[in-house]
Amino acid sequence: MIARHLTRVLGKSAQEYPVVSVTGPRQSGKTTLVRAAFPGHAYVSLEDPDERSFALEDPRGFLDRFAGPAILDEIQRVPDLFSYLQTTVDETGDMGRFIITGSQNFLLLHQISQTLAGRCAVLQLLPFSRAELEGRRPTSLDRIGTSLPRRRIDGEADLFRTVFTGGYPPIHDRGLDPRDWLANYTRTYLERDVRDLLNVGDAEAFSRFVRLCAGRCGHLLNLSGLAGDAGISHATAWRWLSILEAGYLVILLRPHHRNFNKRLIKAPKLYFLDTGLLCYLLRIRDPDDLRQHAARGAVFETWVISEAVKTCRHRGVEPDLFFWRDSTGREIDLIIDRGGTLAPVEIKSGQTISEDFFRGLRFWRGLPGQAQCPAALVYGGADSYRRGGVTVLSWQHWL
Repeated sequence: MIARHLTRVLGKSAQEYPVVSVTGPRQSGKTTLVRAAFPGHAYVSLEDPDERSFALEDPRGFLDRFAGPAILDEIQRVPDLFSYLQTTVDETGDMGRFIITGSQNFLLLHQISQTLAGRCAVLQLLPFSRAELEGRRPTSLDRIGTSLPRRRIDGEADLFRTVFTGGYPPIHDRGLDPRDWLANYTRTYLERDVRDLLNVGDAEAFSRFVRLCAGRCGHLLNLSGLAGDAGISHATAWRWLSILEAGYLVILLRPHHRNFNKRLIKAPKLYFLDTGLLCYLLRIRDPDDLRQHAARGAVFETWVISEAVKTCRHRGVEPDLFFWRDSTGREIDLIIDRGGTLAPVEIKSGQTISEDFFRGLRFWRGLPGQAQCPAALVYGGADSYRRGGVTVLSWQHWL
């Protein structure tokens, strides 16, 4: 079993809260993780029709069968259980009493906020990060732009194969062909989860919408344009995008502004959380196809940002990650907000460094108060070094 970075946070949370929730996309390894982390807990999956029927018909009796701590898998299938969980944990006061998992973020968070506020730790497990696949600790985002990594480069690693494969555990655990597995994954998601969530009537229209989102990955979100191209209303487009975000398929990266309110009202950028899935939706057939593909830069940028998101969420923290763009169109791909310090990161898929790669970072460092900021450039090549006050990082040294 490939070790997950969330394990340590999961164990600590179970000592501090009576309920620990682990959410994430389907097939991200939630069940495997919690069963390995808590081998002494009883386990039940609410995907099982008999167990689900029991929980729906007699929720108190269902929970009373567990004399000790238990894992309740896919609990969003029985939302009414949350109220009974509250009563049970309040009576016993035991920490780590229930470990719950689920694949539908907004349903879980709504129920947790309504009934388990203050009693439940909420953690997120995403597909494998590259550091997890390599069996090492990730680089802290606090070190980006301040120092060069010391670990050695793997001469056999292939950027485009890494990005094309993505991080879903079954692909790596069983050595499966990414396209075949992702085709089935996408079909299952569209035919089952979406219908369960919001009763999407036109599965074909939703499938088209998902692929249109893939084509806009790495771009500013233009919801009206997206709705028009998909042949749906603006309200439907927003609702469907919320489904993708709640299912951990996409994230919206907000623009950085000193004024917090502007971050919320300005257009975000759309990214997928797994580049393997993104490549499948873009109909990229293999790693060699990706090398020449028009979306190569956007896919690489997605990989860099998704690795940063995984690094944060697998530490149990919400990522303070943004992008920056001014009124003239100058842009920084990624801003890491460290509180008192902002670290700009440019992302280029090219394997040979060009002087143009540094243009945005030099402009940023010319802004008031940013002359000494820790800046980094992540690119598709193999060497890492310092150049003109910027830390140049090979993709293999990114986190």
